[in-house]
Amino acid sequence: MSAVDTAREFWGEAMPDWIEALAMACDRTSQNKVAVEIGRSASLVSNVLRNRYPADPGVVEDLVRGHYMSQTVECPVQGTIGKQVCRKWRGRTRQFQNVNAQYVTMYRACMRCPINTGEAEHEIS
Repeated sequence: MSAVDTAREFWGEAMPDWIEALAMACDRTSQNKVAVEIGRSASLVSNVLRNRYPADPGVVEDLVRGHYMSQTVECPVQGTIGKQVCRKWRGRTRQFQNVNAQYVTMYRACMRCPINTGEAEHEIS
């Protein structure tokens, strides 16, 4: 059974477009390779495809939309960036750390950005 078939079985007619994109990526390579590409675990990918992921899937959605659907956002510092890059910076800048100039600049920009709602911005595995 393909990943797309699995996703359709568990999501039914309500399957979002990003779930289909995730499943298609898994079918092109493998679930493990997709997990590595998006920086998450294979079990998380499996749970998302099977509509069993207990947390808010917004982080995973942004990663999939950025990596596989080429969706972008306008960052006031970096210009046009993938949604996955934006999500990564929002996760990194949850707590201020004076590690380098880029981090400080991104921290300030992320704190003022309307995309950053502050909700569930933590990194997941």
